[in-house]
Amino acid sequence: MLIVGLGNPGPNYENTRHNIGFMVIDRLSHRNSAKKLSSTPQSELYKFSEHFLLKPLTFMNLSGIAIAQVKNFYKIDKVVVIHDDLDLPFGVIRFKFGGGHGGHNGLKSADEKISKEYMRVRMGIGKPEHKGEVASFVLSDFSSQEREHLGMWIERACEAVEFLLSNSLEDTSSKYAMKQLELK
Repeated sequence: MLIVGLGNPGPNYENTRHNIGFMVIDRLSHRNSAKKLSSTPQSELYKFSEHFLLKPLTFMNLSGIAIAQVKNFYKIDKVVVIHDDLDLPFGVIRFKFGGGHGGHNGLKSADEKISKEYMRVRMGIGKPEHKGEVASFVLSDFSSQEREHLGMWIERACEAVEFLLSNSLEDTSSKYAMKQLELK
């Protein structure tokens, strides 16, 4: 299975909402003692067991290029994409197969390069008050209240992905879907 975390490269984006996919991949890599296979200007690729972890480094709107390269080179059938989702409140985790990109440029790029036939781990980041603030919102750091829950939320996503490796998407969703976190 190819497990992809969406995000943007570089220290300016490291702790932003848009990089939650990268954060989950980093934690999965650590949890599973994944071996780094390669690091190129386009991607960082890790492997544990028979599974691959990918961080596309092409910036969000070109993520599909790196995904397609790895998927095709290793002839991988099953792909999971972990991404931020504005339509879900902070802390929510949902699972989905296929569907539209909802304006998410990383998903749009993936859809164009590998089709919509992949599983998704949707991580809710909430949305700004005004639609015109979407870009600045997704590229901003999590709030101090959100950061208090970030580690637990990332761990839960990792547990779900690890469960998904040997179980169905439906069973994973039943066991690991999370509702909105109560921020204090």
